[in-house]
Amino acid sequence: MSKTIILASTSPFRKQLLEKLHIPFLTEKPNVDETPLEAETAKQLVERLAIQKALAISPKFENALVIGSDQVCVNDGVILGKPGNFENAFKQLKATSGKTITFYTGLALVNSQTGEHQSLVEPFVVKFRVLTDKMITNYLNKERPYQCAGDFKSEGYGISLFESFEGKDPNSLIGLPLISLISLLENEGVEVV
Repeated sequence: MSKTIILASTSPFRKQLLEKLHIPFLTEKPNVDETPLEAETAKQLVERLAIQKALAISPKFENALVIGSDQVCVNDGVILGKPGNFENAFKQLKATSGKTITFYTGLALVNSQTGEHQSLVEPFVVKFRVLTDKMITNYLNKERPYQCAGDFKSEGYGISLFESFEGKDPNSLIGLPLISLISLLENEGVEVV
């Protein structure tokens, strides 16, 4: 019997990314506290949360592979979360103007039958353009990225904020590193091609 693939996320962006692989899957909302632990690094945080999200869903399914993912943005050593509103988003984007920042995306795959998991952290470096107040305001009014780490959607108008990208997989910037996910799935006997 083949395993059911479950995406432990209700993010429409992660769902759209996973659809690129043309494999059937279900989505489930994980109820996980995303509060960072004391002295936890960005890499530790996203890997822990990716694993916890997948583990939160795996008991619901006997024979499944559960995908968990989490992302944060780091600017000058400070983790930038989801801004939630215009004012916070404006401050965060103003602080990234002209800087090079790193996005870390944690990825986990849990086998619900064995309880074993694979996990990794995928970095992606972004160089922001020098952003004027007008550019930031226009972007926020058009895109309203208040539930996105680092305040932007590179798959949309957010691309206008950047000078350059550097990383293994541009999908990781949106929240699900597909190149690495394909390898994790293949380790579990799932062929994506």
